[in-house]
Amino acid sequence: MSLRRTAGAAVLALALASAAVPASASSSAAAGVNYVALGDSYASGTGAGSYSDVACTRSRNAYPALWADANDPDSFAFAACGGAKIPDVLSDQVDELDEDTTLVSLSIGGNDSGFASTMLSCQYSTQSACERALKTAGEYVVNELPGELDSLYATVRDRAPHAEVVIIGYPHLYKEGGLCLGGLSSAKRSAVNDGSDLLNETIADRAQAAGFAFADGRPAFAGHEICTSDAWISSTNVHPTAEGHESAYLPAFGAAVSGS
Repeated sequence: MSLRRTAGAAVLALALASAAVPASASSSAAAGVNYVALGDSYASGTGAGSYSDVACTRSRNAYPALWADANDPDSFAFAACGGAKIPDVLSDQVDELDEDTTLVSLSIGGNDSGFASTMLSCQYSTQSACERALKTAGEYVVNELPGELDSLYATVRDRAPHAEVVIIGYPHLYKEGGLCLGGLSSAKRSAVNDGSDLLNETIADRAQAAGFAFADGRPAFAGHEICTSDAWISSTNVHPTAEGHESAYLPAFGAAVSGS
């Protein structure tokens, strides 16, 4: 099966009062919102620097922290952790959810499908080894990941019955075509992006089935992949940079949140 496409005194007093209105409106935009951010390194901000928790690489530059800073929700729990898989979210993160939770973001599935080992194969091995690793990952994504996501999403809904849930997808990592000096060959880059498409399509499908919103990372990062002149994904750790979170993930997440 091919992995290919598969945010004077009286006058002065009046001016100050009117100037205060938009500021007040902005600060109260998320009044009553209790936000919980779940997921893996693409949610925690691995590679974005300014870490509040080094063990989980939770970054102040990651889109959940940036959204919370900009919207001032009543509460914000940043539970996402670098390296997390679905079982880690279930055992270590979903306890942050409760009946008062009104907004959840979740990025998960990449590590479960063997992201790290697949990238190592594609970066340091042959084209055929890269394709074999992607094929193995794709078989998992097609045959096992849907059921695991269904179980996770059901748990999220059970724990946070009143929450709006936004599932965040993964970007294409590489520019396709042309030269990529010091990077992957054109064929490898296309193959990796095909794998990303299959993963995103599976995640989006199960999110829709659960009644959750899906924020697609691919258009958000379009034109800023590795090997572009203005990359928002680091070629060294293959994760979004601080700019990627601010300029791509943050607006994509914000656009998916109702009332934004």
